[in-house]
Amino acid sequence: MAPETTKPLLLTPPQQRQRRTGCRAWALAVVVAAAVLVLMLPSAGPLRRRMFCLGAPPEPVELTLLAGATDKGAVCLDGTPPGYHLQRGSGDGSNSWIIHLQGGGWCSTLKDCSNRRMSMYGSSNFMKPMWFAGAGILDSDQLKNPDFYNWNKVFVRYCDGASFSGDAEGRAQDGSTLYFRGLRIYEAVIHELMEKGLANATQALLTGCSAGGLATLLHCDDFSARFPQEVSVKCLADAGFFLNVKDISGERSFWSVYDGVVHLQNVREVLPKDCLANKEPTECFFPAELIKSIRTPTFILNSGYDSWQIRYVLVPGSSAPNKAWLSCKENIQNCSSTQIEVLNGRLSL
Repeated sequence: MAPETTKPLLLTPPQQRQRRTGCRAWALAVVVAAAVLVLMLPSAGPLRRRMFCLGAPPEPVELTLLAGATDKGAVCLDGTPPGYHLQRGSGDGSNSWIIHLQGGGWCSTLKDCSNRRMSMYGSSNFMKPMWFAGAGILDSDQLKNPDFYNWNKVFVRYCDGASFSGDAEGRAQDGSTLYFRGLRIYEAVIHELMEKGLANATQALLTGCSAGGLATLLHCDDFSARFPQEVSVKCLADAGFFLNVKDISGERSFWSVYDGVVHLQNVREVLPKDCLANKEPTECFFPAELIKSIRTPTFILNSGYDSWQIRYVLVPGSSAPNKAWLSCKENIQNCSSTQIEVLNGRLSL
């Protein structure tokens, strides 16, 4: 089934606006008017601007560690059990669920993954309670979040470094084991949530931001397939449409990052079979290929001038940028008209 509509939305001039990707401290306010692409498969329906990655104060939601994680092999990079934060719904939202997959980049080498173990992105030892109040789509304030305020809300912690998709092991320099178990984490967490009421959902939304947005695309159809046909299931990938394009030096430098993740962590199992039949696994890890196979109603939201991708995909350090490009990548308002044309050319590839 082909997408019903795939069309860009209007952007303000780049000199007047710069949007940043990622979910650092949930401080990113992405709005639909700043989207570069909205993929709406049949019956996707409208979304409101309040939904996306925002900031976060009061009433922390405690961390729940996955039960039996070690026995299931569903563990973080350091072998600790993964976790999630669950806030129960109420009223007419009691049987509606939002599952949000946390973002936070990737690790594509043994050294990077080993270092990552010393943070909340590689070990539950560093995870703390988190706040849903003020967190956009997870907020329980009806005035701020009228569509989802009383839904069951789950924030799934990200501690594998491969967008919840790997299934392998590695050996760190100190001889300790690195566990690349993102796929097992995703499957085990969803299974546990099913037992906690997700199986009774009348509507469910799988979301994620940045690397979690990529994870949403990777798992969207699998998530949908877990429910009866009459259940309304949709997916939302926020700031997760990472580009397979050349940088300013003409090299596809970001390809090497994904290539490292794909092969180090063995993500092949989650990649579309029709894509793998014709393309390299690394290419199939990019959203431009993933969306060709998605059958579940899906919303894709991404900034037209994504500062993270400008810095690390289009003008990475490996492209040896001169002083003018260094200034441009730090703040798009410093870019010349020629540089903007170059960026637009790369973005349109």
